Amino acid sequence: MTTTRAAPRTGRVYRYYDLVMVAFVTVLLCSNLIGAAKAAQVTLPWIGPVTFGAGVLFFPVSYIFGDVLTEVYGYGRDRRVVWAGFAALAFATFMSLVVLSMPVAPFMADYQKSLEDVFGNTWRIALGSLIAFCCGSFTNSYVLAKMKLWTRGRWLWSRTIGSTLAGELVDSSLFYVIAFYGIWPLEKVVQVAVAQYVLKTGWEVVMTPVTYRVVGFLKRAEDEDWYDRDTDFTPFRLRV
Repeated sequence: MTTTRAAPRTGRVYRYYDLVMVAFVTVLLCSNLIGAAKAAQVTLPWIGPVTFGAGVLFFPVSYIFGDVLTEVYGYGRDRRVVWAGFAALAFATFMSLVVLSMPVAPFMADYQKSLEDVFGNTWRIALGSLIAFCCGSFTNSYVLAKMKLWTRGRWLWSRTIGSTLAGELVDSSLFYVIAFYGIWPLEKVVQVAVAQYVLKTGWEVVMTPVTYRVVGFLKRAEDEDWYDRDTDFTPFRLRV
C-alpha cells in the first residue's frame, strides 16, 4: 500500500527519482536552447495568425515533471531538482557567451553568424529566463504541495492545473518584463505574455491524463506519496 509521510526519511533511495531529474533538466535545456530561437506562427480558426516561441511546445513539460516530483517525492526533493535545472541552465548560458565571444577561424565566419543568431541571447533574455524559471518553478511546487494538504490528497487534477496556473503566471510575467520591457511596446509585451501563458497552461490541461498515469505508476513503484506537513518551504537550501 502507498505510504503517506510528512517528512523524508534520511537515506531513502528511490528507483526513478534520478531518472525524473535527468528528464526534467533535459527538457529544460532543450526548450531554452533549441526552441527559444524560433518564432513559430499558426493560423487558428476564428482567431487568425498566432505567433509564439517554438519552445512553448516543450517547456511546459518541465512543469509537468515538477508536478510529478512534488506530488510523489515532496517539495524538498523537487527543490533539489529545480536548483539542478537552474545550475544547468546557468552553465549553458555561460558556455554560450564564452564560445560565441572566442575569436573565430576565417573559414567559419559565416557559421559564426548562424551560431550568434541561435545562441546569442542578450543579457536581459538570459537573465529573464533564469529568474523566471526559478521563481515560476518554486511557485508551482509550493502551490501544489499546499493544495495537496488542503485537498487531503484528493482531486489531483485540481492541484496540477492550479499549481501550473500560478507557476506559469509568475514565469511568463517575469520573463517578458525583464527581457523586453522598454524594448517592445508595452501592449506587445502584455499580448505575447498572455498568449504564452494560455498556451503553456493549456498544455497542462491536455496532459492531465498522462500526468495521472505517471504519478500513479511512480507512487506504486516507489511506495511513496508525500505530504509536506512539516516541510521548510524556503527555496534557498539543497538539503531535503
